[in-house]
Amino acid sequence: MKKIGFIGAYDKTDLILYVAKIITTLKKKVLIIDTTVNQKARYVVPVINPTIKYVTEYEEMDIAVGFSDIEDIKKYLGVSEEQELEYDIIFVDTDNIEGFNNFHLEEAVKNYFVTSFDAYSLKKGLEILRELSTVISLTKVLFSKDMIKEEDDYLNFLSLGCKIIWNENRIYFPIENGDLNVIYENQRVAKIKFKKLSVQYKDGLGYIVEEILGDVSENDIRRTIKSIEKGV
Repeated sequence: MKKIGFIGAYDKTDLILYVAKIITTLKKKVLIIDTTVNQKARYVVPVINPTIKYVTEYEEMDIAVGFSDIEDIKKYLGVSEEQELEYDIIFVDTDNIEGFNNFHLEEAVKNYFVTSFDAYSLKKGLEILRELSTVISLTKVLFSKDMIKEEDDYLNFLSLGCKIIWNENRIYFPIENGDLNVIYENQRVAKIKFKKLSVQYKDGLGYIVEEILGDVSENDIRRTIKSIEKGV
């Protein structure tokens, strides 16, 4: 079981859902845990009878909302503390240090720091990093209009003194390229569709999937995305 952290104040829910869609299409069992303050998954993932805490199935993946830690989820699912959850990959979406600590993201196979370059996303996201008690390795996932080096340099400057090691590779997603309109349309019909997403957005998703899985080729991931687009 691989645990993957998505950290930051920027809205990451849809990004994680689209990454997970590719991975479930590759026949992996996925759980997404939303431990953010606003719990956006509660509103964009359809559920018949939402309660304070629940696990629901959506697009062949499971979504957990309202849980304080892994043990809480195990208790809900009737799994003993000694057993591992029966998932290939668990995604943890957090925008607070409590979520990071409670789900032990310092032990994650991979951690992503997701941000855009507005002041709120940067500074609020960095609050989490400043409270880390141990050094972790982070990969930047940057939502940007211009994707310029100065933005990355600014993030590096703001993060000086944090207990982090930035990975050399950076993953960029375009802003103002029409992808948000496509995602909002998909939310309205409660489907995860790839057909109208930009090439850049799909490339970013594919790169994250390739990093997470490690044993699936770029060509296989591209073919998987094509099959999702066609509804195969």
